[in-house]
Amino acid sequence: MQNAAAAPENGKRFSVSAGWLHVMPQGKANPFNINTTVSNGTTAKVGTITTEGFLKAIDPNATIIEGANTVNTKEYLAGLLENKFISGLLTDGKGNIKDNIAGNATLNGLENWSAQGTGLEADDVDTLGLMFNYYLNDNVSLQMIAGVPPKVDIKGKGEITAPLSGNAKPGGIAGGMFPDGLPLDYAVPITNLNSYSKAATARAWTPALEAQYQFGKPGIDKFRPFVGAGLMYAYFNDIELNKGIESDLIAAGHMIQNIHDGKAGAALDGKISSGDMRVKVDASDAIAPIVTAGFTYDITPSWFTTASVSYAKLNNKVTIDVMNKNTNEKLIHATTKIDIDPVITYVGVGYRF
Repeated sequence: MQNAAAAPENGKRFSVSAGWLHVMPQGKANPFNINTTVSNGTTAKVGTITTEGFLKAIDPNATIIEGANTVNTKEYLAGLLENKFISGLLTDGKGNIKDNIAGNATLNGLENWSAQGTGLEADDVDTLGLMFNYYLNDNVSLQMIAGVPPKVDIKGKGEITAPLSGNAKPGGIAGGMFPDGLPLDYAVPITNLNSYSKAATARAWTPALEAQYQFGKPGIDKFRPFVGAGLMYAYFNDIELNKGIESDLIAAGHMIQNIHDGKAGAALDGKISSGDMRVKVDASDAIAPIVTAGFTYDITPSWFTTASVSYAKLNNKVTIDVMNKNTNEKLIHATTKIDIDPVITYVGVGYRF
């Protein structure tokens, strides 16, 4: 016998349900692509630099001819600096290479690079889900999927380093000792995303609109499976970067500014520059296809339970900029794609009007 109270012709054209919405992102991290304002081939004055900063920038695989032997350049330089007489000629007695000895350096590798093995991934999240349906007929409906926008934890993967290379041309007595210069090759540490429990948090707004087909007949079949397909819109705001990572990026901004200021040595030593750094993070909006399979089960003519599983092919782009507020110059520009690709499960209780 048909339940007249549940039939569309008696006005049961709308339904609403509320329940538990669990989002499980399936995507993997994609590498950061990074640009800075230090173009390849830039020649910068080194200025004062610690012996430690000087040695760590030297290509660890470089060699030099010493007498009849070929020796490792970095080891040879370390030996010279341990010699009190030579060290007195090259350093200021306080652990720093003299300014006139440090000379100039031609720098490569900082203009742009891809930080392989790094990226961002969204964590699982739970929130209150809301589903609104308008029935066009007994089997076809339009569904709006919404919910309380949750705070999503964004996890970081990998260690970001800057692939510094080039050639240092010492001055003074060291210039005569190394007329061809000293090859540079150093992965400058920027930030280790693995060291932080999360890289950032963001509030996610992800409404979706679907067309659904529900099998069975209202008022006759209590259990009615359905399938649906549509589009999801994703918007992210209230983005908060981890304070430790923000501090690391500010230090990287000072590194770049020091190079522009003719203090490449201070850049390698991690010293504060003339700039005032600010980090800006932004996430792009996205539209993604979404598909759903689920069912409703009638408790009464008006009340029902429902459960569903959805999948959305969702990704967006995250942009991180390090700015010098004194000049409004964008010193570092980094982007990465987050493949979210969530599986969304929903269990709720609804009411038909």
